[in-house]
Amino acid sequence: MTGDEALPPSTQQIDAGAAQRQRRRLAASEDAPWLHQEVATRMLDRLPVIRLQPTAVLQSRPATGGGDTGLRAHYPQATQLWFDPDAEVRALLQQRLKRGFMQSVMDKLRGGASTEVVAEPPAGAAQLAWSNMELHAEADKPALVKRWHAGLAVEGCLMFSCLGPDSFIELRPIFAREGWGPPAPDWVDMHDLGDLLVHAGFADPVMDQEHLRLTWGSPQDLLRDLRALGGNLAPARLRGLRTKAWREQLLRALESLRGADGRLALSIELVYGHAFKPQPKVKVAATTEVSLDQMRAMVRGAGKH
Repeated sequence: MTGDEALPPSTQQIDAGAAQRQRRRLAASEDAPWLHQEVATRMLDRLPVIRLQPTAVLQSRPATGGGDTGLRAHYPQATQLWFDPDAEVRALLQQRLKRGFMQSVMDKLRGGASTEVVAEPPAGAAQLAWSNMELHAEADKPALVKRWHAGLAVEGCLMFSCLGPDSFIELRPIFAREGWGPPAPDWVDMHDLGDLLVHAGFADPVMDQEHLRLTWGSPQDLLRDLRALGGNLAPARLRGLRTKAWREQLLRALESLRGADGRLALSIELVYGHAFKPQPKVKVAATTEVSLDQMRAMVRGAGKH
């Protein structure tokens, strides 16, 4: 069974090229998107339930995820491994480290640990893998989860967050009515994500969800904040350049989101998960050969009990 066969089709409906362009655009900013920063804070609040004191933390695509400052505060002695497979984003991360060179020197003098930018997670190097608001926008989810697993030491822990299926659900009937295609991919259910972790070799995944209701005073503000999060990664989205007339039509359509309180509202479902990398299991041969004499002896031995 391949990684793709192990997952429902909805997990693969991400435009990989658009996702890469989105990550590069977001990585060019010094700050993670506003929602990602909020979710990072909520994830950091969950860290005390994991009784680990890692010597190395693997941050998966930290440029867009956020949480670096909080992780350093929790684990000041831990090496931070910034993992991103995209060479262009790694170059941006290296520039960020150079700009903070003097601060990193001061941190080391105070006993703090270093930061390394890596194209692949070093095998078994980290005791904690951290991924914030990344997995939902990944086209090849099985491959990414396997990279996390490979980078963790035995009994190391993975913590991640991502969007769930109810995110921006109010936009779907609007886009369907206007014939604009889907406003977003079909985000993956948390139970399917749990199955994905198990398939990659993680043990005892714990999944939970949280629903937020965000409101705006105007459709212009709503669009500005959605733009700050990235963009539409659905392969079946409406293609081509948008015109001013289309934007005006969208702004009018978004007015249907206005509730009794006078504000436009959208739902967001956040999925949180953590799991551990267990001790490797001893492989058992698929076929075991037993002679007829051995089988008879086994049957006689069983009959004596």
